[in-house]
Amino acid sequence: MNKIRALVVDDNMVNQTMHHRLLENLGIENQVVKNGKEAVDVHYSGKYFDLILMDMDMPIMNGIEATKTLRAMGIRCMIAGVSTRSLDQEKQEFIEAGLDDYQEKPLTKAKLVSILHKINHTT
Repeated sequence: MNKIRALVVDDNMVNQTMHHRLLENLGIENQVVKNGKEAVDVHYSGKYFDLILMDMDMPIMNGIEATKTLRAMGIRCMIAGVSTRSLDQEKQEFIEAGLDDYQEKPLTKAKLVSILHKINHTT
């Protein structure tokens, strides 16, 4: 299997650290950015990721806007929404923006592994 590269998009330092460590413990190289605009900018700079862990509520550009923008740019990698939001309507809006997967926070190793299994089946 090729080495998976991930992008963590979250404005919360605790979540950034947790997601970064979870990925690292699974041997996944990852980069952390703190909002949707930074996620878009990183892709404009030519970087490619196999997985994006996208928070919903962030300043500057939220997860819904960022996901729509990335999809409009032709980014086809796995985008997994990770949020504390549990209202179906909010989740639905996020999913319709172009998510491949949705997990409620806190992200656990089991949840992350289930996302990764989906990547392995689509590549």
